[in-house]
Order: sequence, then structure tokens, then C-alpha cells
Amino acid sequence: MLSSGLPTDQFVFVGFLPQKQGKRQNFLKNLVEEERTIIAYESPHRLLFALQDILEVLGDRQICVARELTKIYEEFVRGSVSEVMEKFKGKEVKGEITLVISGNK
Repeated sequence: MLSSGLPTDQFVFVGFLPQKQGKRQNFLKNLVEEERTIIAYESPHRLLFALQDILEVLGDRQICVARELTKIYEEFVRGSVSEVMEKFKGKEVKGEITLVISGNK
């Protein structure tokens, strides 16, 4: 995913993040040491909750929130997790969400 601005030479796709916070945090804990770029799907309704958990568990890594890929309203929001959270706060998020998270350096 070159549009993410993150390395794509090696990555791991983890599918949808768990819906419930406790399970999502445990799932993310298993990815703390992952050095490859992490790609996940998320519901637009849970985006801010997922970003908060990513920030708490993985730290303030670089991330790209890709929305509506290959569609007319395609959008990429890049930055640290905390910066991206600020961009989405107070907004209604719609569409399919793909998260691209930098690996552990």
C-alpha cells in the first residue's frame, strides 16, 4: 500500500480488529514486537476506539487511515496515531476503513 507512506516490503494482514475493547487490546498486545507493517480493517463506528487502543498498546506510531479505497471518495489520513485521532474527533466517519500501522522499530 504505497499510498500509506509506510514500508510495504514486508507486512502482516490481521483482518478485522476484535470488536470489544478488552479483546482488541489483548490482540494488539500480541503485535507489540511486530516489525513488519501491520494492516487491519476497522468499522467506521469503532475507529476512534480502535485508535485509542492502538495508542495505548502500541504507542504513538505512524499510521495511515485509508477510507473508501478505490472509490470516488478515497481518502488517506497519515500521521502519528494521536494526530490522526485529532483529525477524526467530532466527525462522522463513513465507509470502509483500512488501518496501516508502522511496525516496531
